[in-house]
Amino acid sequence: MGIRRRRIAGFSLIELMVVVAIVAILVAIAVPAYTRYGFRARRPDGQKLLLAIANAEERYYALHNAYGDLQVIGFSTTTTATSDATYYKATVTASAVGAFANQAYVATAVPQGPQANDACANLSLTNTGVKAASGSTTNGSCW
Repeated sequence: MGIRRRRIAGFSLIELMVVVAIVAILVAIAVPAYTRYGFRARRPDGQKLLLAIANAEERYYALHNAYGDLQVIGFSTTTTATSDATYYKATVTASAVGAFANQAYVATAVPQGPQANDACANLSLTNTGVKAASGSTTNGSCW
């Protein structure tokens, strides 16, 4: 009787390369989808800031018959307001309507940090309630 050699069980190089290729394809699909989800999940931070500014502007308008800058309506500075999670910084531009000063405004939230690459780009809200985004997205609505 001859000596029988046992075959050692394991993976061949081809099997290993097939698994690596499958994992690479899954990662190539999953990472961009997860990144877009992150942008979409952080967007309400800017929306909340703009709505808070709009509420403060309307309260101020009810008392003074004009819209004010950020400091006048209750924010800490006159130039920018930062959202709670710091993903957005907002500015307010008041403008005249006819001969009357500060009768309209546009509040604009600019994405910061990891949110800066969001396809929606800047979010804006006007005194008439018009919500807009300077960019565009294929990942749901910006508002």
